[in-house]
Amino acid sequence: MPGTVSVDPLLRVAVAGGTHGNEMSGVFLVKHWLKDSSQLERDTFSAVPLLSNPKASEKGVRYFEKDLNRCFTLDILSSPDSPDDPYEVLRAKEINRMFGPRGSANAYDMVLDLHNTTSNMGVCLIVSGVKNAIEMHACHYIQTRLPHYNPRIYVYAKPGGDSYSVDSVATCGLGFEIGPQPQGVVRADLLQKMKTLVEVTLDFINHLNKGMEFPAFETDTYQCAGQVDFPRSSDGEISAVVHPSLQDKDFSLLRPGDLLFLSLDGQSIHYSGEKPLYPVFINEAAYYEKKIALILAEKVRVSVPALRRRTN
Repeated sequence: MPGTVSVDPLLRVAVAGGTHGNEMSGVFLVKHWLKDSSQLERDTFSAVPLLSNPKASEKGVRYFEKDLNRCFTLDILSSPDSPDDPYEVLRAKEINRMFGPRGSANAYDMVLDLHNTTSNMGVCLIVSGVKNAIEMHACHYIQTRLPHYNPRIYVYAKPGGDSYSVDSVATCGLGFEIGPQPQGVVRADLLQKMKTLVEVTLDFINHLNKGMEFPAFETDTYQCAGQVDFPRSSDGEISAVVHPSLQDKDFSLLRPGDLLFLSLDGQSIHYSGEKPLYPVFINEAAYYEKKIALILAEKVRVSVPALRRRTN
């Protein structure tokens, strides 16, 4: 992709944690920054900390009534208010007013959204697509500055699909997904990684604002290609679980015929897809209710143009 993208400085930035109230790295960090936000300050801007879902964070649950990180679709945000709206729908609209409105000129320049997963995803950088040069350069900056983290880029929205995460209210959004970490538990090593990811991303924004130019590059992305439910019996109950040979193998190539599930009577079920794909969010605890055993992703190499601050 030739050429250079010129952008205005990113001066309004927010860091959201507790979108899911039992993903504790973001909850802990944002609560700390709400008391002392000095670590979010840079020469050209100061990021705003946001506890996205206070009710869920207080109770230590993923959500209070509805998954907040699925409530930022255009349909939900544009719907008329109703007294029957779940708490998270009302909160999504409130966050959209605070940091959006989504798609408007008044929207924040960037929102970072902090998550943990029970899956063995390591350090995962989540975007809704690959067309936003700022988001992609932020990911690349993280990858080059923190290669020992082995950060991977996961694209959650299919082409033409609507984004639905909290960071989508801003002009640019980037999610951090770090695991494995149990729900409701804080791990010091992953907490430190999350803190470092935020700091490095804010450094990138500051460098961009101050005029640093970032050259074009190519990078691998993992783009959502579909999801797989557990095998189920006629009454809808799970009849087989993730096979031991697949467990914790997030981002490892899954080939047709590879072992996928193991039934309670010891029968193996093989992957019957037509082509090799990469499983992610394998056996994620929060996805049981969504009837997702794992998500399949296609590895796609993308070209990203050079990036620089616009000059008058």
